Amino acid sequence: MDRRHFNRLAGLGWLGLQSRSHRWFDLLSDQNLKVDGARLNDRMRMLATFGANAAGGIDRVAFSDANLEALDWMSGLLAEVGFTPSADFAGNLIATKPGSESGASPIMLGSHIDSVPGGGNYDGQIGSMAALEVATTLADAGYTTRHPLEIAVFTNEEAGKTGSRALAGELEKFELDIPTASGFTIGEGLRRLGGNPDRLEEVRRSEGSVEAFLELHIEQGAVLYEDGIDVGVVEGIVGIMRWNVTVEGKTNHAGTTPMNRRADAMVAAARFVDLVHTTALQMSGRQV
Repeated sequence: MDRRHFNRLAGLGWLGLQSRSHRWFDLLSDQNLKVDGARLNDRMRMLATFGANAAGGIDRVAFSDANLEALDWMSGLLAEVGFTPSADFAGNLIATKPGSESGASPIMLGSHIDSVPGGGNYDGQIGSMAALEVATTLADAGYTTRHPLEIAVFTNEEAGKTGSRALAGELEKFELDIPTASGFTIGEGLRRLGGNPDRLEEVRRSEGSVEAFLELHIEQGAVLYEDGIDVGVVEGIVGIMRWNVTVEGKTNHAGTTPMNRRADAMVAAARFVDLVHTTALQMSGRQV
């Protein structure tokens, strides 16, 4: 789930983790709970077997058999630690566990486990497996949180953020007919996951209905890696905007028009692209 969709859900962004729910993390610190890194790695390796290809990559695209098998496997593990897993109408795997405080909003953890064709085993997968590890650690300690917990594995995150956008009420009906790498349309794929594309409106979460959302994710820019930093706290998410630009030149005889009389659109477009690049490098901040 990206930042914009989460803001629609929780209405509070990262501050929700720092303010409204800080007591939850303080309590965990008081209990001196620690996750089991070896167990997490073992589960990551097991997850990698679903859709593994001969080249060493992962073909676990959304709605594929490998995707369904991995979701079934994770559902079983969540059930073992006291969660109730189910598929919502958007095909999201949502596993819930009650908290001790009546009426408290849920804290949601998770990510996705679908991959791009020939993908790796960490993008998205580490967030889902880390959420499972937190759930397992709490269960092993017999610890009950004040807030209900929800572990979410979002549908078709790699090819359109289908599941998370449905929760935010931003999934468009026409998208259900879009074909995917699995060979199924999105609508057909949702039904394979136990969803119902005719009832997507019921999936939408109202603003403020989620206390906080937390996702562990791999770094995708190598900045932390090159600086020797293990963990970073996200302060902002890339915002992508696109514009259609038309560059018009002047037609003339291709072979005989002198260079100093040409007005080639490609030359002007190249200068425009270079200027955008140069301007971005000169601006303060962390442009990507």
